[in-house]
Amino acid sequence: MSRADSSPSGRLPHAFTTPGTASFVDFLASHAPDLLPGNRPLPPGAVAAPHGTTIVALVHSGGIVMAGDRRATMGSMIASRTIEKVFPADEYSAVGIAGTAGLAVELVRLFQLELEHYEKIEGSLLSLDGKANRLATIIRGQLGLALQGLAVVPLFGGYDLDKKAGRIFSYDVTGGRYEEQDHHAVGSGSVFARGSLKKRWRVGLDESAAVKVAVEALMDAADDDSATGGPDTERSIWPVVATVGRSGYKRVADEALAAAADEVLAVRRADRGGDAR
Repeated sequence: MSRADSSPSGRLPHAFTTPGTASFVDFLASHAPDLLPGNRPLPPGAVAAPHGTTIVALVHSGGIVMAGDRRATMGSMIASRTIEKVFPADEYSAVGIAGTAGLAVELVRLFQLELEHYEKIEGSLLSLDGKANRLATIIRGQLGLALQGLAVVPLFGGYDLDKKAGRIFSYDVTGGRYEEQDHHAVGSGSVFARGSLKKRWRVGLDESAAVKVAVEALMDAADDDSATGGPDTERSIWPVVATVGRSGYKRVADEALAAAADEVLAVRRADRGGDAR
């Protein structure tokens, strides 16, 4: 809330008890615009901050799978090996982040709050198209930061309760929203991940097969992109992989991801005649 609205009596300000929009972002823009990430002043010059990559998503027969590697970079250095880039947006959707890591995590939290606020005010879930549009609006509000080099480019997907199918949406830094067919990837390793997805994705994949395709796509991206981290068996660091279907959002267990990575490597060793290189 704005500083002028604070009440010495401890009561909620008038703005909080007046019926209005079901959008928390719109409410914040009206009563405390300085709290929105895109409205905060930045120091002059370039800002060094960790960046996160790579995110992949694909549809399958029962919904979607979204996966992100665990590496964040700052220039040529590895800033983190364990960052998480895939989050539940609400019960039936997921969002993955690529770009400036700190701002991206804050954007996800704002988006989660936006959807929760709508559900509490309206008493129902926002449609998947509505969620995708709300995220586009939030991204558009970050344009000033993006033009200063602090860009956030998320990947969004979920289970459409009306169409009873998984759907995926991509964005650009201006808030442009695009529905993707079958699969998509964003981040510095996306070119290599998309090539892998094109070869491995097929109509009728079940959930477990789709998880394996997502893991393999991240492994292929890590082979050629230094900013993407593949599965780290020595440290037991695995990608964050989530599925969203009729039963909602679910994070895939590390044991299942380890098994999927081992299966991919076993096939590659067999293709090389048993050579483990």
